[in-house]
Amino acid sequence: MRLDVYQEETAQIARYQSEVLADARKKLASGEALSRLEQNGVLHALQVLVEYAIGKAKHLLKAAGQEIPISAYDTFVSLAAIEQIQSEQLDDWNRAVGLRNRIVHDYMNIRMNVVLELVRDKQYYFIVEFLLRPITQTK
Repeated sequence: MRLDVYQEETAQIARYQSEVLADARKKLASGEALSRLEQNGVLHALQVLVEYAIGKAKHLLKAAGQEIPISAYDTFVSLAAIEQIQSEQLDDWNRAVGLRNRIVHDYMNIRMNVVLELVRDKQYYFIVEFLLRPITQTK
């Protein structure tokens, strides 16, 4: 797949999922609770954002002629090594990948109050920014 087409599709998904999370943020800011369906929508939006970020990271590594790690965690370490993300963000990326893993594998330790705080505080937005950033642009 051409990288420009991939980036366009990735950005479209990032914008859509970001809007879903923005809607949840507005509702939370107004003091309303999210329904179970809305909470599942939040989890899905976060999962999709992280999965697309992992995919984009692997495309960036491939385009740079780098080996593609198996582990998503290692993918972001490799991306920092070629200065496509800031190494100071690795802890954030590790937390994002960990959350995605808990969502996907249905681990019992998803604390929805923590997830909703993450959404309320827009702590996920670095992922959206990464996905919206043109592929040719570094850091």
